[in-house]
Amino acid sequence: MKQTLIALLLAAALGTAHAAVQDVDRIVAVVNKNVITARQLDARIQEVSANLKRQKVAPPEAETLKRQVLEQMISEEVQLQFAQNNGITLADGDLDRAVQRLAEQNKLTVAGLEARLKKDGIPLARFREEIRREILLGRLKEREVDSRVVVTDSEVEQVMKSALSGQSRNEYRLATILVSVPERADAKVIDERGRRAQAALAALRDGRPFAEVAASYSDAKNALSGGELGWRSAAGFPPNFVSLLENLKVGEHTELVRTQQGFVIFKLIDKRAQGAAQMVEQLRVRHILVRTNEAVSEADARLRIDQIRDRIARGARFDEQARLYSEDASNSRGGELGWLSPGDTVPEFERAMLSLKIGEVSAPVRSPFGWHLIQVEEKRTQDVSGEREKLAIRQQIRARKIEEAYLDWVRQLRDSAFVDERLVEK
Repeated sequence: MKQTLIALLLAAALGTAHAAVQDVDRIVAVVNKNVITARQLDARIQEVSANLKRQKVAPPEAETLKRQVLEQMISEEVQLQFAQNNGITLADGDLDRAVQRLAEQNKLTVAGLEARLKKDGIPLARFREEIRREILLGRLKEREVDSRVVVTDSEVEQVMKSALSGQSRNEYRLATILVSVPERADAKVIDERGRRAQAALAALRDGRPFAEVAASYSDAKNALSGGELGWRSAAGFPPNFVSLLENLKVGEHTELVRTQQGFVIFKLIDKRAQGAAQMVEQLRVRHILVRTNEAVSEADARLRIDQIRDRIARGARFDEQARLYSEDASNSRGGELGWLSPGDTVPEFERAMLSLKIGEVSAPVRSPFGWHLIQVEEKRTQDVSGEREKLAIRQQIRARKIEEAYLDWVRQLRDSAFVDERLVEK
């Protein structure tokens, strides 16, 4: 599974000794008007190395690892600058709550977490900035990519009617190696990228572990986590790609596959069939949403949602307030979202929803969409295997399209930025 930077830092703090940071600092990259220093790069390399060691993956050669990590940092810096220029921010209070949740997930207090971090030489301030970065990158992706991806009914029907319908119930645990190709690359660049991809394929044929080759050659964000994508459903892939996976045995990898992003090698780590029955607890939910954007600051949105909650506490009907003030399509239904199952909403919304009693109104909840008030109207246990088949297929197609769109968007953003890489002193 993919490791976030937060998880890498926390794992390092809870059990991996950090190497000493070099005393000498210098600029290793200029990204538009900001810089990345050698000290920052070394700190990230230590985190990545700790993660690879924990996965029992041999790291690539030092120079290769350094370039891989630096490119990852450049990509993140370009995105963070875009977020800042477009008014995507994170209030200190939200950051405090995120730190507290992470501490609780690891059965610690915030003070206990700080003590663990300090013991391993990681200042709490740096840890907080890593969390801030992850949250901002998530919000940026949701606004610029996720919210613009559309799955049509015809795409869903095509999968449902496919001759591969029997295979569409299969799930595959995959890993990838991506050698990216710029969108407007000329023949010389494509040839160079193709030779790099062939070198990766040759290394696999020589018996090198897939995770090691991914760490050495892949341009994907998960390269330094062994290239793992996790479990993916066949319903989320085009039929010709499902046929390709069906012809692989567990442990085998494909030849080079040319995609929009570049040259890709896929490895089939495992395969399973989806179960037929699926009993889940569902909740019938209403909500009120106040969005943040260029015109509405975080503080203003929070003030507005607090005022709405105060009106409800003083006797106003939740559905009436939703019709008046909620800023999404559910407002015409009084905020009605219908029956929701686990995984149907973003984690922040789901955690708050599951903690509520029937009829209770939540405290203001921050999600990537804005500020919510949530009310649970009913609960039930339901077999959703039949009714959710189309929805599951739609979600799987959407997840694939989001991933492809995000890779394209980041690549275009990176290509349009001014980047002066200075690993080798000039």
